[in-house]
Amino acid sequence: MADPSEISFAGIFACSAFAACVAELCTIPLDTAKVRLQLQKRTSSEDSEGVSKYRGLLGTVATISKEEGLFALWKGIIAGLHRQCLYGGLRIGLYEPVKAFFGGSIYAGDVSLFSKIFAALLTGAIAIVVANPTDLVKVRLQAEGKLPVGVPRRYRGALDAYYTIVKQEGVAALWTGIGPNIARNAIINAAELASYDHIKETILKIPGFTDNVLTHILAGLGAGFFAVCIGSPVDVVKSRMMGESVYKDTIDCFFKTLKTEWNMAYGGWFLGLEISSCNFRTRYMKYGGGGLSAGMAATLFWIDETDELANVTGGAWAVVEDEATQGFFAFYKGFFPNFGRLGSWNVIMFLTLEQVKKIFT
Repeated sequence: MADPSEISFAGIFACSAFAACVAELCTIPLDTAKVRLQLQKRTSSEDSEGVSKYRGLLGTVATISKEEGLFALWKGIIAGLHRQCLYGGLRIGLYEPVKAFFGGSIYAGDVSLFSKIFAALLTGAIAIVVANPTDLVKVRLQAEGKLPVGVPRRYRGALDAYYTIVKQEGVAALWTGIGPNIARNAIINAAELASYDHIKETILKIPGFTDNVLTHILAGLGAGFFAVCIGSPVDVVKSRMMGESVYKDTIDCFFKTLKTEWNMAYGGWFLGLEISSCNFRTRYMKYGGGGLSAGMAATLFWIDETDELANVTGGAWAVVEDEATQGFFAFYKGFFPNFGRLGSWNVIMFLTLEQVKKIFT
């Protein structure tokens, strides 16, 4: 990252906003695929446990292109550019001065990793508070798939979406999902900026490496990877809260996602561990032969889609998966599309940023 004494805040804001918009234009098809994967729900049928409309990054891109046209992949691009002008400019523009303030030095090599992370957390949170309305509109536009004949779209475009949301839901609705969005963007900003900064410094210490395109690519990919690993759970919650408007708050969205994904993926035969002195069950998936560990007394239940208790059967069983563990994987839905987007987004953004900053130095 550049020395903040060399570039004014206005200059770095403009560079950051421009670089973020270039990256957004190039990668929004992957972002649209990510949002569709995060929001989709399985549809049950008699012959299968669940049928997913979208499957994988390329499959989702192909399905959207086939059903809605190629340009549907750029749904929400106007709101996306609005977002990047505000969020991208602020989070990166504020990062260097805030980092210098907490680190007590304008030189990146003298600033600790903790100071970099804290500075990025703070600037990411500040930036998304300002840019949340643009994020909301972008997600809602991306979430709209192919509609039945005669069914009108909710919004005609980005500007209409801002107007309609304010008119129908109130001004405060523009900050729907602000809780998980602050968490998501603060965390991802810390993962991106602090890791890019630190990885770049580390690479430059290796003999033979210089501050060139290869270094920027490697640091950008590293930043994208850490951002997805750390930020995916809050990203899914954010997308669902903004895209569906059926959740009371962040906690409600979190637990409904956990419960719904588990029930859809693993409805059917379960092993219920019935403890007669308590009014609760711990359920396990039926696996086959074998036996339960010593001290466990259990009864095999058939649990239908409404989670009601029915036919009781005896048998030998093994514990396969813990419900909470499998349910948590719902928060990494769209992980690879997300990494494909964030990895490429970071490479393009940081490459562009490093080149554009040369104009101001």
